Amino acid sequence: MEASVEQLVYVREDEYTVARMSADGEPDFVATGRALAGVQPGETLRLTGEWGRHQRYGRRFAVGGCERVAPSSVRAIRVYLGSGLIRGIGPRLAYAIVDHFGEATLKVIDSEPGRLTEVLNIGPLRQGQIVEAWREQKSIAALMVTLQGLGVSPLLAAKIYQVFGQDADEVLATDPYRLIGRVRGIAFRIADKIALQSGVPERSPQRVKAALLDRLEAAGSREGHCFVPLPALVRETAELIEQDPDLVRPAVDALIADRRLVVETDPAQPGREVAYAKHVHSREVALTAEVTRLMRAPSTLPLRPYREDPGLHDDQRAAVNMALTSTVSILTGGPGSGKSHTVKAIATTVKAGGGTVTLTAPTGKAAKRLSELTGLPAMTVHRMLAHQPDPDPETLFDDESPARADLIVVDEASMLDLHLATRLTAAVPSGSHLLFIGDSDQLPSIGPGDVLADLLRVMTVPRVQLTHVFRQADGSGIVEAAHLIRAGRMPMTPGGGGFWFEELDDPEQVARRVAHLAMVAIPRKQNVEPGQVQVLCPMRKGETGATALGRLIQDQLNPAADDKAEHWSGATVFRVGDRVMPIRNNYDKGVFNGETGTVTAVVREERAVEIRTDDGKSVNYGFDELDDLTHAYAISVHRSQGSEYPFVVAPIVAESGGIMLRRKLLYTLVTRAKAWVVLVGQREALELAVHRLGRRRNTGLARRLELSLES
Repeated sequence: MEASVEQLVYVREDEYTVARMSADGEPDFVATGRALAGVQPGETLRLTGEWGRHQRYGRRFAVGGCERVAPSSVRAIRVYLGSGLIRGIGPRLAYAIVDHFGEATLKVIDSEPGRLTEVLNIGPLRQGQIVEAWREQKSIAALMVTLQGLGVSPLLAAKIYQVFGQDADEVLATDPYRLIGRVRGIAFRIADKIALQSGVPERSPQRVKAALLDRLEAAGSREGHCFVPLPALVRETAELIEQDPDLVRPAVDALIADRRLVVETDPAQPGREVAYAKHVHSREVALTAEVTRLMRAPSTLPLRPYREDPGLHDDQRAAVNMALTSTVSILTGGPGSGKSHTVKAIATTVKAGGGTVTLTAPTGKAAKRLSELTGLPAMTVHRMLAHQPDPDPETLFDDESPARADLIVVDEASMLDLHLATRLTAAVPSGSHLLFIGDSDQLPSIGPGDVLADLLRVMTVPRVQLTHVFRQADGSGIVEAAHLIRAGRMPMTPGGGGFWFEELDDPEQVARRVAHLAMVAIPRKQNVEPGQVQVLCPMRKGETGATALGRLIQDQLNPAADDKAEHWSGATVFRVGDRVMPIRNNYDKGVFNGETGTVTAVVREERAVEIRTDDGKSVNYGFDELDDLTHAYAISVHRSQGSEYPFVVAPIVAESGGIMLRRKLLYTLVTRAKAWVVLVGQREALELAVHRLGRRRNTGLARRLELSLES
């Protein structure tokens, strides 16, 4: 039958889709199946399948085959144009266009687009926008058909078109490996599937090189490594493409010749060959040079005689003296150790001496928190570097640039990856003081490198660790639990409150309990809104992962309603009232990773979702930009770095072997809470997290820096 999509009801992670449909001669009905993946409201489909009856939901059509067709009836054309599929056409304009052209509407748009100006309120500019959007939609629909024929998810069609435009078909046909790294959601396995279906030989050098680069990229993006031991890289590549390792070594040589790969002796283990992606190697070498330059430069910090703050502890006074006398230094300490108060004392002293200070942090939330704790203005590292997009020591800064301050303080320095740290240090003028603040027991950066830990391994880099705990006196169970975890001991529920562990074994029960605590129990007991309670998850996938828990909470706190606009982007629905979070900095929009906001509108005519951030900014995200947003109902622990929340609830379950359960992750999780943290789950999983140390990342920075400073 032919039927129009009225509404998407549900899309699962595996692309199983439930849609409400309408068809001539049939009452509205529900269609289900993976064949519906990627369909949008307004589209007309030719469906094959069979009728059935669901025990709970009644009559349904199980779809076996689905083909997109042009709508033919006046009603179907009006629904299609008014659905928001074609940017620039809303329901009112759709009615006017179809009222004017009738059943010939789509033929006119396709073949005689100039006639659109016959319709009231359509001038040449809007006519051009409609035609462009129409062609884009046709191209994406054709790409979907191509991808389905290759056995690949049609949901990737829009993303591929967004990157390659009209060249998308040629890329799929001639070099699908170009998709890797450029189209979100496409790694080697998907590109390789397309390539093999398109006739690329299994032993093709093109295929082997793509697999090699994929293994390097995976080591960086998933595990934070800067390099991979060469024998391991060759072995993993051979396993990925199911070929003999002898086929891989020529590809290594070819990539070295192409300047995309660097093979050298491990700086820390002479005799072992390691492989870097060229851009990662360049950053590591550049960061070594920049830190060396800053450490060797004579200080230009203007200082009057230092007047000691009588409220400082001995180790805090040592930290102040270090920051005022060393051009590069590190201040570390756990929760409650007075890092923020020390930073304020350092900054106040520099300002009193006539110097300038810039306080920064890797995320917007961390910068805001730093400002609140010190009472001084702070900004993101990215904002500070806005004057200098690329690292270039020769670039001249104007005097107003925050990177030209006499003292630059970088809080939450454990979050700095290799790329950001290189840009940061390159921006600091010789003679300025650079102070890194961080907790080395927290999770390292999401990106490659372990910069703070590497700097701490170089003993000639000045550092002070604050060990005196000031917040212990307030009875904080959070601080007590954090220090126990840090020492490799099981956290105990203290009499003073603040930390609680609730034991449950079944992951499904754990998920339901976490959701109930976040939505009902804690808000009721503490007299706060559910938005004050943040769910943090060690994993993204699984029953207790951020994706499933976030959807569970969303469905209960902000369920679908006929009067509530929504838009499905893949298996994610964005609904008016949803709590969301940008996961990438966007300077054009003025939003930063880690901020939170609320969906205020879904504007189908503009194919955009409108967000109001918590600090009052109104921002639009196009439907093709929604990969830059995630729901904030439940987020990963990694995503929470640099933020604090009044109340935190977290599942602790050894799903998938508990591969993410490690001491640094648990410590980071617990220290995100200000008032209460509640862990729900398995005792053995909690013990696993407390006792398991994470693998050290493969980096060469520490050894390079030692050698550079010795020379």
